[in-house]
Amino acid sequence: MNKDIRALTPSLIWEIFDDITTIPRPSKHEEQIGAWLIDFARHHSLDFRTDEAGNITILKPATKGMESAPTVILQSHMDMVCEKNSDVEHDFMHDPIKSCIRDGWVCAEGTTLGADCGIGMAAALAVLIDPTVEHGPLEALFTVDEETGLTGAFELGEGMITGSVLINLDSEDEGELFIGCAGGVDTVARFAYTTEPAPEGYRFARVDVRGLKGGHSGDNINDGLGNSNRILARLLWTAERTMGLRVAEFDGGNLRNAIPREAWAMVALPADQYDAFAVLFNKFSTDVRAEYAITDSGLEMTLQECAPSPVIDADTTHRLLSAIVGVPNGVQAMSASLKGLVETSTNLASVKMKEGAIIVTTSQRSSVDSAKEAVAEAVESVFELAGASVSHSDGYPGWTPNTDSRVLQITADAYRRLFATEPIVRAIHAGLECGLFLEKYAGLDMVSFGPTLRGVHSPDERLEIATVDKFWKLLIEVLKELK
Repeated sequence: MNKDIRALTPSLIWEIFDDITTIPRPSKHEEQIGAWLIDFARHHSLDFRTDEAGNITILKPATKGMESAPTVILQSHMDMVCEKNSDVEHDFMHDPIKSCIRDGWVCAEGTTLGADCGIGMAAALAVLIDPTVEHGPLEALFTVDEETGLTGAFELGEGMITGSVLINLDSEDEGELFIGCAGGVDTVARFAYTTEPAPEGYRFARVDVRGLKGGHSGDNINDGLGNSNRILARLLWTAERTMGLRVAEFDGGNLRNAIPREAWAMVALPADQYDAFAVLFNKFSTDVRAEYAITDSGLEMTLQECAPSPVIDADTTHRLLSAIVGVPNGVQAMSASLKGLVETSTNLASVKMKEGAIIVTTSQRSSVDSAKEAVAEAVESVFELAGASVSHSDGYPGWTPNTDSRVLQITADAYRRLFATEPIVRAIHAGLECGLFLEKYAGLDMVSFGPTLRGVHSPDERLEIATVDKFWKLLIEVLKELK
């Protein structure tokens, strides 16, 4: 329990959010938060529904005089991205988040905070138990595994929701109303490899890339941030071609929807090339720090000699490094119709060695289905040319904007009335579950809004305190106006 956070206003939403941060809820492991939600419903004498996927809907009847209002779905997801700095000891399966307040923001000590989407969950639960909020019939839907596969939305059980209006509480920019999002697909390459004993006459070293900001691969892909996997591979690729470098281990990034912040490799070089590699390393690290001086000023690279170990076969080393250096990464196209919106992107998310295979995970997004397919095919072609086997996930659809939406008009009017300023109406390059809900329930009228979060999907994740009050006021005003 964090007394400082619980003392913030509006108190009810902050108290619930603080409770949520104490409950472990990694993607695909939402059992504890799910049990807590059911206990919450029972404690407050609220009906609830569950399905085989693990989704939960908590129901509340309309307040007096609002019985004829449309049933509103308040939607958020239970799981959180679990990222931490390498020097932080934290077990996301068991340990509570260590939250704190810094300079007007709620953040965590060296880990992700889980405000994505913990603050959305807290808002929905606060609406359910606050007797002063006026509303029609409510269905608070909490889905599982949004961050790693949208599994809850894909497998939403029959009858879990019946409402005609859905308010998604998973947005991260106060003052912006979202009415569309990108669709996405993952492309995974698998390099089979063999190992060889540590070659005679070689010296071994560990190379680390750290200190990058990282972030959400949708929201932050156009911020010019460094990708640790690409940076590390650029150095090793040059040394492999010119100095005979061999790779023993390569590990970078973690999650498909996060821009990787850290990567490391253990490498071997002919003894007579080691000093030349050290010179190359010094020049490269100086150059790359200058390259990212504005967007990633915390970038650090280190080189440290280490003990010998078996190495990956030379052919796989060459093909792997060539593919990582050459595969598309970052923004591929900007929208021609919505100014400032990224239309298509791809993220080189992680490189992991597992039981005789090197798994490279990438993620593609686009608000245009054909463009999403095209960039996934471009990524596939590079990996296939490099001799990897490639597979794609099923992907998820985008959410096509509807500027004539009634709930959008009500929300925009409420925002103007409350804050005497014009909200920004836009689409987002990140993925939301709304596209999948619209596939299942074609008549849904939807809008998404939330408080301001920054550094999402990284240990720099933080939630701006002042915007939570505005988020809360807007939510309860919209519910009242949906008569």
